[in-house]
Amino acid sequence: MKTTIDTTNMCSHLQKKLFEENGVYHSIWIAIQDDPELTAVVRSRQLHIYRNGKKVLVLAGKSSPKIIREDKICELLPKDQT
Repeated sequence: MKTTIDTTNMCSHLQKKLFEENGVYHSIWIAIQDDPELTAVVRSRQLHIYRNGKKVLVLAGKSSPKIIREDKICELLPKDQT
């Protein structure tokens, strides 16, 4: 099942990082697509990622990602971003 999110309120910088093939968060977007336990919601122009209803990660366009709890998806963050 493909995940769809409403990108109308998403920061344009984040959209590029997430959806473009060479974007730094593109592998995270692919992981969300492939893992039925993961869901994503746009809030305050950022992408909030949940596993089984528990928030694990927040991605923003210009600021650093916020790791809420340890999760294997956090391993996909670029090393210079953590």
